[in-house]
Order: sequence, then structure tokens, then C-alpha cells
Amino acid sequence: MAAAPVAHQRRAAAGVALPQAEINWDRLDKTKFFLVGAGLFSGVSGLLYPISVIKTRMQVARADTVHTTAPALFKHILRSEGVLGLYRGFGLVISGAIPSRVVFMTALETTKASTLKVTEKLDVSEATAAAMANGLAGLCSSLASQSVFVPIDVVSQRLMVQGTPGSHQYNGTMDAIRTILRNDGVRGLYRGFGMSVLTYSPSNAVWWAAYGSSQRVIWRKLGYGGEVEKELPSTGEVVLVQALGGVIAGACSAVATTPMDTVKTRLQVMAHEGEGRPTIKQTVKLLHKQEGWRGFYKGLGPRFFSMSLWGTSMITTYEFLKRLSVKDE
Repeated sequence: MAAAPVAHQRRAAAGVALPQAEINWDRLDKTKFFLVGAGLFSGVSGLLYPISVIKTRMQVARADTVHTTAPALFKHILRSEGVLGLYRGFGLVISGAIPSRVVFMTALETTKASTLKVTEKLDVSEATAAAMANGLAGLCSSLASQSVFVPIDVVSQRLMVQGTPGSHQYNGTMDAIRTILRNDGVRGLYRGFGMSVLTYSPSNAVWWAAYGSSQRVIWRKLGYGGEVEKELPSTGEVVLVQALGGVIAGACSAVATTPMDTVKTRLQVMAHEGEGRPTIKQTVKLLHKQEGWRGFYKGLGPRFFSMSLWGTSMITTYEFLKRLSVKDE
């Protein structure tokens, strides 16, 4: 009796069956899903956080900065600030990321489940249906979590860039929050909110759409999901396909959204002399004037590496979490 549900779960996790075979929201033990998920994703975030610090510093660096490459900047931070320099703002990100992830994952799974039901009525391929459902779910989940995430992003990035020319020095997280509130009010914590929505929402939509469709295509190329029934893939094969889907999704998302991410980061941590609070238009014009169009792709290497590595780690962890959280049948 137990063999059928297990087989069904492995097919669903691998994505080799039709979209309705996904491990959907109604099949998950929510308590286990959120509690175990908080621990798993905190661990992954800790491992990858230094890459975000390097990417952020590259994006706000002036054109005449000596350390312009990711390896050089990494060595400089270690030499001048030690390992702790690679984890500036990490405590805030971890504590704030938990409620943000709860909102994100809830919106992601409920939206995806609802959209998959709609795609069943459409005459589209399995890969297209997966792209539509995952893309819309990524967009909606990002929009829902931005109100929690943006203040964390603003403060953590201010802490990340400490030590760079022209950056403000803070005595910890609370000092950064007090300084922002004193100078700009609550609006200061939401600086770049519009740009964050324009950056992260399309980024999540592209990432999840590319992941959902690429997985189906890969499994089809491997001969699964066709008319001829194959033996279920091994756990190793499932993880490899998920990891490859994460790399493809990260590459697509990084290339498509790095210019917006660069503008957003500058908007959140930099000020234009004599112009008060900078606008998106002012930030774009100044960046283009100083560094040309190439300036919009500053940090593309670390961002691509981060999104691919984060995406691969996140999605394999996420899929494992979903399998772990399936209700007993």
C-alpha cells in the first residue's frame, strides 16, 4: 500500500508527470514545511551571503575604484575587515528573512496550484503550462513579500558597503535603522521600493518560469513523460535535473535583470550631492554618464554566480523540503 504514494511523490518531485502531479499546497504539512524550511534556508543563506556582499560593493563602486573584480574585492575585504566583513548585515537578513519567506512560499505554492488548474483547460504543452504557472507564482510571491523584504534589503545593503569610499559608517544594525529614520523617516526604509518591485518581481517570474519549463524539457529529453513508461529515476538523477534547472534559471534571470538590480542598489545606498533624495531617473542618468551602458552590468559575474549557485542550492533544498513535508497518506 505504501509503494504507490512514494512512487507518486518521486514522480511529482522529478517533474516527469503532467503538471497536476506536482506536490501541491494541499498535500503539504504546513507546520513542518515552515519550521524545517526556516532552518534549511538559513543555512543556505549563510553559505552564500558573502557573494551578495561582493556583488553589492561592486555595484556601488566608483569608476576609479582600485578593486574592480570580484576576486580582488574578496581579498581586499578579507585583508582589511576580516571574515566578518563578508557578513555585514547578515544577522538582520536572517531574522527578517523568516517572515519574508513565509509570505513568499505561501504565495508561491497557492498561486502555482491555482494556475496549474487553469492551464489544464488550455491547449498548451507541459513545458509551457509549467512556465506559465511557475512564472505567475514567482511574480505574485515576490510582490507579496516585498513589503517585508525591502526595509531589510535597504539596511543590510547600507551595512554591506561600509568601508567603501563615501559610505556612511554605522555602529551596528540598530544605529543604521535609527540613522535612516532620523534622516529620511519611514520612507527611507522603503527607498527603492518601486525599483525593488521592478527588479525582484520580473526576476522571480523569469527564474521560476525558466526552472519550471527547463525541468520538463530536460526530463522529456531523457525519455520520461512519453508514451513509453520508463523506470522511475533515481534520487541522484532527480537532484541533478533540479540542479541543472536551477543553473539555467539563474542564467536567464541574471542576464535579464542585472541592469535593474544595479540601479536599485545604487538608489538604496547612494546619494547625489546637492540633489537630495535621488530618483530612479537621476540614478540612471548619472550611472550612464559616469560609466556608459557597461555600468548597468556591473556585478553581472557575481550576480550570475550567486543566482545560479543560490538557485541550484535553493531549489534542491526546496524540493527536498516539499518531499519531506508531504502529509502521510
